[in-house]
Amino acid sequence: MAAIDRKNIRRLAAALLTGVSVCVIGVSATTVHAQTPGQSLVPAPADDAKLLLRANELVYNQDAQRVTATGGVQLYYNRYRMVAQRVQYDQKTGRVMATGNIELIEPGGNRVYAQELDVTDDFGQGFINALRVETTDNTRLAAESAERQTGDLMVLNNSVYTACLPCATRPGKAPLWQVKAERVVRNGQTHTIRLENAQFELFGLPIGRLPFAIEVPDETVERKSGLLFPQFSASDNLGFGVTVPYYHVFSPSMDATISPTYYSNQGLLLQGEVRNRFENGDHTFRFAGIQQNNPESFDLGTSDREADQRFMAASKGEFNINPRWTFGWDIMAQSDNNFSRTYNLTDVDDDTFTNDVYLTGLGTRNYFDLHAYYFNVQDDAVRNTLEQQQAIVYPSLDYSYYAPEPILGGELQINANLTNLSRREDDWYTEGTTNRFPGLEGSYSRFTVEAEWKRTFNADGLLLTPILAARGDGIRHTGSNTPAFYTGSLEPEGSDGRYMLTAGLEARYPILMTYGDSSHIIEPIAQIFMRPDEQMAGGLPNEDAQSFVFDATTLFERDKFSGFDRVEGGTRANVGIRYTGSFANGIGVRSIIGQSYQIAGRNSFATDDLVHAGADSGLETRRSDYVAMAAIDLPQGFTLAANTRFDEKTFAVKRTDASFGYTTPRLSGTLVYTQVDPQEEYGSDEATDVLKHSMRFRINENWALAGTATWDLADKQVIRRGIGISYADECTIFTLAYTDKPQSTVANDWTVSARLSFRTLGDINIGSNTKDYDQDYQYQ
Repeated sequence: MAAIDRKNIRRLAAALLTGVSVCVIGVSATTVHAQTPGQSLVPAPADDAKLLLRANELVYNQDAQRVTATGGVQLYYNRYRMVAQRVQYDQKTGRVMATGNIELIEPGGNRVYAQELDVTDDFGQGFINALRVETTDNTRLAAESAERQTGDLMVLNNSVYTACLPCATRPGKAPLWQVKAERVVRNGQTHTIRLENAQFELFGLPIGRLPFAIEVPDETVERKSGLLFPQFSASDNLGFGVTVPYYHVFSPSMDATISPTYYSNQGLLLQGEVRNRFENGDHTFRFAGIQQNNPESFDLGTSDREADQRFMAASKGEFNINPRWTFGWDIMAQSDNNFSRTYNLTDVDDDTFTNDVYLTGLGTRNYFDLHAYYFNVQDDAVRNTLEQQQAIVYPSLDYSYYAPEPILGGELQINANLTNLSRREDDWYTEGTTNRFPGLEGSYSRFTVEAEWKRTFNADGLLLTPILAARGDGIRHTGSNTPAFYTGSLEPEGSDGRYMLTAGLEARYPILMTYGDSSHIIEPIAQIFMRPDEQMAGGLPNEDAQSFVFDATTLFERDKFSGFDRVEGGTRANVGIRYTGSFANGIGVRSIIGQSYQIAGRNSFATDDLVHAGADSGLETRRSDYVAMAAIDLPQGFTLAANTRFDEKTFAVKRTDASFGYTTPRLSGTLVYTQVDPQEEYGSDEATDVLKHSMRFRINENWALAGTATWDLADKQVIRRGIGISYADECTIFTLAYTDKPQSTVANDWTVSARLSFRTLGDINIGSNTKDYDQDYQYQ
C-alpha cells in the first residue's frame, strides 16, 4: 500500500477512535476519574504507535479522496479498540463516519456503544446516534443522540444515568434508580456540565424533578466550588433539620465546606470546616454557631435551656517533622458544656471530647510519646462540675528503649514515664457503702524510670528465665489534705521518693505431644519474684492504676497493677499450666489455669488506697483465687471463650467473662456474658449479671435483618434493645433502625435512624446519630 494510503488510514483511525472518546468522555463527572485542569482526556499517541486494521474490504478512492472499510471492521490504535460494520473517511470534507453496531473500548476500560457516528477529523464538530456508555466502575449513561458543537460544547439529548446494573433476567426493566435529563451540556471551556429538566426516578417512578437547570463540574476538575447533596435529620428538641452544604475551593491546597442547617424548632445553625494541606501535614479548622429560637423546648435546669447564643471552634492538625517524628493537636472550645453533643457537630460530639497536643517518635528500638490533655465533659448540667473534676494533664510522657545488642546475653528494656497534672475540684463519690477518690484537688507530678533484664536458658527442655528489675520514682503532690470520709492516711503534701528492686525466676517446661495430624503442647509455668514491700502503699494519689481485673491474662505479669502510681511489692509466686491444641479437622483449643501466692512481705493488693485498687480482686489474700481461661475455635465459624475466677476456698465463681461468636453464610453474631460478684470495698455493692447479644441475619443477597439486646439478669430487665433492616446492592444502600432504652429516665430514650445512599450521587441521613447504628448493626 502506498505511503499516502497508510497516512490516510492512520488519520482515519486517530480521528475515529479519539473522536468518539472526546464526544462521550466526561459527560458525567461521576463516571470517570478526575483529571488535572488543562490535561487532555485522550492519551497522546506515541511516535511508534501501531495501527492495526482488519476489514472484509478496504477501498481507497483516490479521485474522491475517500477511504472506506466495510464488513467486520476492527481497529486498534493508541490503545483504543473499536469494531463497526462500516467506516469511511472523506479527506475533502474532513469527516469520519462509522455505522452499524459500533463498540469502542477506551484505554481505561470504559465501553462506548453507538449506531451511527459522524465527526470531523479535528474533533471540532460531531454527531453520535443511540449512544450508550459503560464505565469500569459499573456506571451507565445512555442518550438518544450526542452532538459536538463549536465552542467546545458537547450536548446529549434525552439522556439517562445510573450506577445500577441491569436486571439479568429482564434487561429491559428499569433500574432501581436513575437520573434523566432532556439535555446535558458539557462546556469544555468552563469545565462544567449543565443538566436541564432533570428528574430522579426510583423503581421506574419519578420521585422529584428540578424545574431549573443545575450545573456541576466536569471530570477535568478535581475540586470545584458549588452546592453538595443535602442532608436531613430529626430529633425531639431540635425538630426537623435540613442541611445544604456549600463547598468552596480557595487554592490547590485549601478548601472549605459551609453547612447551614435549618432546624424547625431552633432556627439556623451555621457550621463550617476549613482544610489546609501542606507538604508535611494538614490542618482542619471547624466552627459552629446558633441563636436558639426555642430554648424552652429543653428540660428545666439544663445548660441547653439556659443558653441562647451558642458557638464552638475546633482545630486539628498533624505534621510529619521527619519520617520518625510527628507533631499534632486536636482541640475544641465551646460556649457551654453541651453544645456540640446536642447538635451532633462533626467529630466533636462525644460525651467526653479529649483535647490533645502531642509529639511522637518511633525508632527501630525506641519509642517516645508525649501528650497534653484537657477533657471536655459534655453533659447538660448548668454547672460543669464533672469537667472541673477531670485532670488537666501537662504533660504525660512515655518512653521505651530496647538495647540493640544483648547485655550479658540477655535483653535489656528501659521504660520511663512522666506525669504532671492538676485538678480544680476533688473527684470523689460514694458507691454502695464505699467512698472512692479518683482524684484530689491540687497538683500531682511523678517521674518513673524502670529497667528490666532477662535471659532464657535451655536445660534439656526446661526453660529458665532469670529476671532483674529496678525502678525509681520521684513524686510531688500538693492540694487537699486527707479528704473527708477517707479512712486511710495520705503522705503530707510535698516531695517524696520511692524505689523497687526485683529479682525473679521463671521456669517453663513445654511438652509436645503429637497424635496423627493433631498436636498438643502442655506447658507448666512457675514464677517467683522477690522484692521489698511497696513504699508508701496507699499513701499517694492514684491516677493511672485505678482499674484492676485479676484473671488468666494477668496471672504471669511481674507487676499486675495497670499503671505506674501503684507498684507491686513483697515476694510473690505465680504457678499455672498452659495448653495449646491443634486438631486435624481444624479445631483449635487453648487454655490457662493457675493461682498466685503472696509468700512474704506486705500484700500490695490488700492495702487500701484512694480508689481501693486491688480490693475484692482475688489477690488480696495470701492465696489468690483460681483463674482459668479456655477457648475453642471451630472451622465452621464458631468461637467460644471463657475467662473465670473461682474462690480459693469454696471454688464459687466470683467473676465470669464469656463470649460466643458465630459466622455462617446467613447468620452471624456475638453473645457476651459478664458476671461479677459484689465488690463492696472496690465500690460495687451489687452483683453484675449482664448478657448482650447482637446478630445479623442475611435474608437474601440484598436484604438483611439485624438486632441487638442487653439484659440485666440480676434485675430481670432489658437495658437496651434495637432492631434494624438493611438493603444493599451495587448502587444503593438503605438502612432503617430503631433503638430504645426501656429503663432510661432520659426523655429521649428511643431513636429512629435511617440512611439512604445512592452510589456516585450521595447520602440522605435521617436521625440524630447515624454512625452509632451503623456500628451496632454492622451495616458498613
